[in-house]
Amino acid sequence: MANATATDAYCVPGATNFNKAYSRLHGYIAIVICIIGSATNSINIAVLSRREMISSTNSILTGLAVADLLVMLEYIPYALHMNIKIGPQVNKNTYTWAVFVYFHSIFSQTFHTISIWLAVTLAVWRFVAIAYPQRNRTWCSKKNTTLAIVSAYIICPFLCLPIYFAMNIVPSEVTPHNNSEFAEDLSLPQNRTVYVLEMSKNKELVTAIMWIYSVILKLVPSIALSVLSTCLISKLTSTERRRQKLLKRSTIGSNEAEKQSLADESSARRSSRTDRTTRMLLAVLGLFLSTEVPQGLLGLASALAPDFFKSCYSMFGDLMDVLALFTSSVNFVLYCSMSRQFRCTFARLARRMLYAAEEPAKFGTKLEPTTQVTGPL
Repeated sequence: MANATATDAYCVPGATNFNKAYSRLHGYIAIVICIIGSATNSINIAVLSRREMISSTNSILTGLAVADLLVMLEYIPYALHMNIKIGPQVNKNTYTWAVFVYFHSIFSQTFHTISIWLAVTLAVWRFVAIAYPQRNRTWCSKKNTTLAIVSAYIICPFLCLPIYFAMNIVPSEVTPHNNSEFAEDLSLPQNRTVYVLEMSKNKELVTAIMWIYSVILKLVPSIALSVLSTCLISKLTSTERRRQKLLKRSTIGSNEAEKQSLADESSARRSSRTDRTTRMLLAVLGLFLSTEVPQGLLGLASALAPDFFKSCYSMFGDLMDVLALFTSSVNFVLYCSMSRQFRCTFARLARRMLYAAEEPAKFGTKLEPTTQVTGPL
């Protein structure tokens, strides 16, 4: 009753009921998204790493796909363990499972943070390509791109290190009198020890970690993405106005003006391709912002009011997880719908894989009579 009162004081009405209702569906929704997302991110890696697709932008997108793939592959056993009942009843609160949940909380946050900062890197690289095209080859060279990707994979685990100190594995004795919290385990022995993951009792430490989580891991990259996205949209708008002027100029003029219009049209086509790529990347960045900003604001509220985390933030934890998984799984759709080069490369790769799968069967049927003749020898 006290917990419900605290929830009502710090959260929106009905949060507890929503959490209970959604938690029954979360595991199945997450599993479906993770399976589809693992497949699409694997395809992204395969296509973007092809020789004809190699570029600074695609290298960053490949690094982002690797991080997203690892998050989804690791989330599958977590969802199966926490949310889905398969087969006979098992004790979900053993020490081994508690360690796994501890590992999950750090691993998933670390690689999701890598994805976020790679998205920021992507926005910076794209802004340089549009705003300073003459310096793009130097500033966004292959060497600098590789350095940026490797730095994200090395630095982000250190940024997420404080999360390690925010939680503790706590043993608890379960008896028939205090078994309500573990009601799903009624088929198991009534007197047993369970291990659960709890936030540290040190409120000052938890508050400091919440500030790091909300500001450094969420709000800072979100603000950076917002500023860079605004700059990219501004550049796109000015480029579009300039293209319209070129098109108007090409409709008027003499023979001499026609030569100039041909050059203008060629420049306009190149600019159009650049704009399509920028729009695709803006869609990717927008997906990141749609999930990171709410998480950052809720984390900030938890830092300002420590009771907010348990009373409200945790009520929407599963929902925010599934939204983050969803945004990490739909990039393939964006690439296919907005990049002709990606579509063509994917189609060639798919045809090659189908041909390779069919060829051994054809080869085997041709060799079968020969093996029967030469076998006795």
